[in-house]
Amino acid sequence: MSAPRQLFGRLRRYVVEAAAVCARAWRLLAPLLALAWRAAKPVLGSVLEVVLALVIVFEEWGWRPLAELVGRLARWRPIAAIESVIIRLPPYAALVVFVLPTTLLLPLKLVALVLIANGRVVLAGLLFVAAKVVATALIARLFMLTQPALMQIGWFAWGYETVMPWKDALTARVRASWAWRMGRLAKERVRRLLAAQWVRLRPTVLEVRRALAAAAVAARVRLRQALRDIRLRSGP
Repeated sequence: MSAPRQLFGRLRRYVVEAAAVCARAWRLLAPLLALAWRAAKPVLGSVLEVVLALVIVFEEWGWRPLAELVGRLARWRPIAAIESVIIRLPPYAALVVFVLPTTLLLPLKLVALVLIANGRVVLAGLLFVAAKVVATALIARLFMLTQPALMQIGWFAWGYETVMPWKDALTARVRASWAWRMGRLAKERVRRLLAAQWVRLRPTVLEVRRALAAAAVAARVRLRQALRDIRLRSGP
């Protein structure tokens, strides 16, 4: 028998023996794995519900308010002009504009990593959070502006129409979970706490606002008087 045939025969025996060992190991481990899965499935389900509840909370408390906040900037004429241009973009140009904020804010995240490497963890965390909030606000607003154009792209429309029904069904399930109810309760408590604090602090805030307005008026008066004196002194 030639050397190649001997080598091939040995390899085949090794493969057969390895397959037999794997089969025996699977027969031994399969019941244990099934038992572990039955034990872990409720826990994993609860963890998944918590994660999905956090995602939905972020969408309702983060995505939408941030989009509305950026939308208020559209009252400013230059921003309104930019948004009117974005609305008229063709599909793939709208796609580029939609993903642009993530690309533009990537350098800030790299700077945050450099700060972490230099031991400035707090500053890096603040920079990362700020970059994430700004990116989320811009993406939320841009999606509202570019969605009609994006839905003209076949694969994007297919993905959106595939994911959204699944997401809506999952959202309905999460809304019925204890994590969601606890989140809603926490939100209501925070809202009441902030409202009570605002009622208590509102007179002080208004007083400070009036003081700042009076100081600004006095500063403008003094500035005008100073400019008038300068003109009088420099006159003929």
